[in-house]
Amino acid sequence: MKLVRLGLPGAFLVELEPQADERGFFARTFCAREFAAAGLEPRLVQTSLSWNPRRGTLRGLHWQAAPHAEAKLVRCVRGRIYDVIVDVRPDSHTFRQHLGLELDADQRGALYIPPGVRTAS
Repeated sequence: MKLVRLGLPGAFLVELEPQADERGFFARTFCAREFAAAGLEPRLVQTSLSWNPRRGTLRGLHWQAAPHAEAKLVRCVRGRIYDVIVDVRPDSHTFRQHLGLELDADQRGALYIPPGVRTAS
């Protein structure tokens, strides 16, 4: 697993490093120790699955205000999604800036979204 910094503080692309053989491959998608070493929240408090029957569906803007803010890890397991994150942390030097990223099932990457950043997918 490789953590790639993105343009907003605390946001990362989580790339897989598959170990392949004739059976297919194996890859870690999350490691609490590696997340903590990179300064990311190593505790996932929730996992969810979203399914949309129609292409182009907008799921909405997701955010929890303090003290309920939580990190998110977004991955696309079939097809592709375009996820936009917006920095709404008033003390951040990137306050109100956004970043868009396409995630697709073939690349298998995930977007780590730090607490206090909104996501629209």
